[in-house]
Amino acid sequence: MSHIPPLDPIVAARKGFREVQETVRRFWSDVTVGSHSDGGWAVLLDGRTPKTPAKAPLVLPTEAAARLVADEWAAQGEIVEPSTMPATRLASTAIDRIGQAREAVADEIAAYAGSDVVCYLAEHPTPLVERQQHAWGPWRDWAAREMGVVLAPVSGIVHQPQSPEAVARVKAHALSLDDFRLTGLATAVPLFGSAVLALALEQGALEGGAAFDLSRIDELFQEEQWGVDAEAAERTAARRAEAELLERWFSALI
Repeated sequence: MSHIPPLDPIVAARKGFREVQETVRRFWSDVTVGSHSDGGWAVLLDGRTPKTPAKAPLVLPTEAAARLVADEWAAQGEIVEPSTMPATRLASTAIDRIGQAREAVADEIAAYAGSDVVCYLAEHPTPLVERQQHAWGPWRDWAAREMGVVLAPVSGIVHQPQSPEAVARVKAHALSLDDFRLTGLATAVPLFGSAVLALALEQGALEGGAAFDLSRIDELFQEEQWGVDAEAAERTAARRAEAELLERWFSALI
């Protein structure tokens, strides 16, 4: 199975958000949302719209999405903690980065379909193989039925190319999304190692926590055999929280 690096625009935006925001002190008391003069819904801090790292106004396409971001600003203490503001980071990425790199981002998303985790079944042990087949097969079927993305399962970890038609369908769907949904999809795909699971989440067919669990069946199997340490559990909890946030993100954009 080939290694695919994280999506560059997403990584760059996260780094930029941390650098710009990490020393900011809370300067507001009231957090609301309101319609913006150019369309969409703005986050308002004491009636003024905050800016993204690239100095664009923090305006989102729906009221629900703006409230999701506004809640993060309202929850801040004396010092702004970017790590507690994932929806704000997604919004800033969509506004500052994605519009400039849609083709490249869609290519990277499609590349994950070519080496999707739900297509790579273990050769052994048998209980793990059976668990993978039972859990992943229905979602490959879903992708074929609902998205026209037909992917073939493979035994072992050696990369086997998928059909160009399937990969092209994933790219076309990614390009059909607005910048905000595309940002969410581009974040979900590397989190799961799977275009199929990310698409199911984006389409509302799968919950964030469930998608995350499906993406780490191998890890869960190993944990059952050997246990899990506190540090690994903490990392897993953080990744699960990101998956659950992405579910709320997609729901808020409807």
